[in-house]
Amino acid sequence: MNKFLVCLIAALAGAATIVPVSAQDVASVTAGPVFIAPPQTPLAKTIKSGLAAAYYGAAKDTKAYNEAQKLYFFYGARHFEPIWLDETATGQVAFSAAAQKIVKLFESAASEGLRPSDYLTPDLDVTTVGTDPTKMAALETAFSHATMLYATHVYTGRIVPGSVNASFDIAPKRLDEASLLVQLASSADPVKILGALEPTHPEFLSLKAALAKFDDTQADRPVQITVGATLRPGMSDARVPVLRQRFELPEAADTVYDDSVVEAIKTFQQARNLTVDGVMGPATVAALNGGAPLTKADIIANMERWRWMPRDMGQFNVLVNIPEYRLSINRDDKEEYTTRVVVGTTAHQTPIFSDSIRHIVVNPYWNVPSSIIKAEIAPAVLRNPGYIDNHNYDLLYNGNPVSPYSVDWNQVSASNFPFRVRQRPGSSNALGQIKFLFPNKHDVYLHDTPSKSLFSRDFRAYSHGCVRVQNPMEFAGALMANETKISRASLEDMFGNSERWINPEHQIPVHIAYFTVRVAPDGTLHSFGDIYGLNAKLIAAMGLDTPAPIVDIVAEADDGTISP
Repeated sequence: MNKFLVCLIAALAGAATIVPVSAQDVASVTAGPVFIAPPQTPLAKTIKSGLAAAYYGAAKDTKAYNEAQKLYFFYGARHFEPIWLDETATGQVAFSAAAQKIVKLFESAASEGLRPSDYLTPDLDVTTVGTDPTKMAALETAFSHATMLYATHVYTGRIVPGSVNASFDIAPKRLDEASLLVQLASSADPVKILGALEPTHPEFLSLKAALAKFDDTQADRPVQITVGATLRPGMSDARVPVLRQRFELPEAADTVYDDSVVEAIKTFQQARNLTVDGVMGPATVAALNGGAPLTKADIIANMERWRWMPRDMGQFNVLVNIPEYRLSINRDDKEEYTTRVVVGTTAHQTPIFSDSIRHIVVNPYWNVPSSIIKAEIAPAVLRNPGYIDNHNYDLLYNGNPVSPYSVDWNQVSASNFPFRVRQRPGSSNALGQIKFLFPNKHDVYLHDTPSKSLFSRDFRAYSHGCVRVQNPMEFAGALMANETKISRASLEDMFGNSERWINPEHQIPVHIAYFTVRVAPDGTLHSFGDIYGLNAKLIAAMGLDTPAPIVDIVAEADDGTISP
């Protein structure tokens, strides 16, 4: 046995019994007291010296300080003996068997959507070390650093979500690096341990598979439909024969967009969650062509965002995918219910985060956010105090309703508006008849809406940030599938003018996400518009291929109403 490992094995044997590790174990083990054991060999002393210089020389609470501290504590508990180096017959050093397996993992990092060059740095060149203890120590610690960097990237992603955009309110998952190093150092199969850190979400694994065969996938894309004028039933168009070929319909002597083609388009629109009208407009053509043009960078960026998601999304959960304008209820990774949603505009983006639905409110008040009061309501009230009653609002001062006609508006300005505003329950309430609450700092939730016409559009980014649900009572019924005392019927029986709060027995995880590529059950990739430009920003942050220019779409509701 190589002498570099003797002290390490002795330390491990005296500390605890090593057992197989899972990703959950690695992520959750809490470090105990730190013991620094004195170095017992010249190499160990050199390792200690180098680690101490990095640790004590870094500014406290910086990334460099934290990384140096972890390595110093880890090696310090093991007499600073190396774990990645081995001795050859000539007294030179080489990577241990475990290290060689990890190097192979680094070399294939591209299959994980990662960059091999992040880990296979010049610092890992074993041929330059010779018998120099200082170089050996530097190589040892560099390898540990590269391994932990790889593990972190696999487990929680390369990029800190909030660094891309404040909309990503996602805290990176914590990885117990000290525990992971112990497991790797004592395992005959470190690749298996690192592989366990990979996300287990079915869509992540499908994206990974798609990445591996991306070029082949591109070659197998469906017959492309030329962009042209909107095609309606009864019209003639040169694209009709291509549509017949695409849907495997019998050939026809003419180019009429007849009933058989219209019905095939309707079936396709239904499957793609588009407006089912049989009209082939721009959105339908884009969907027929596989959505927005897809690149490897798109797949890798969406894999990165799956790494940001909670490892356990909940056996029964709600997923809102902003670019898709769609909500789904999932049980055991299978979709049980879906409906259309309206999300925030580019100016009022819906934030991306995870929480739990804890309350349902029937006949809700709408407590108007201060940003909307300041920008829209206050100026309207200063022009016309009757605006409050005309829109079924309450004007609140210190929590109590006051008449707008009792206020001396000459003493009030839009920037110094001392009132809160709420909209009373009723048919015109911006939240409709029901809302689904998961208390959060963004004051965002799911809710009904009186503006039903917007759901018929393929572009549905019109709200002030909240998520409007097309079929809220159907959604409520599906959401309460696990409840014994709450049902759609019991909620509908509460309709009226009084606000009613209901607390389900089970909190339901809800994930507001931003995936521009989804994988259908048949394995095909569906691409969606990057409505907030967040996919392009992540691609740039990851140093991937330059994406196509972003078209910044700003759209408002046709009726001009103020709504969440």
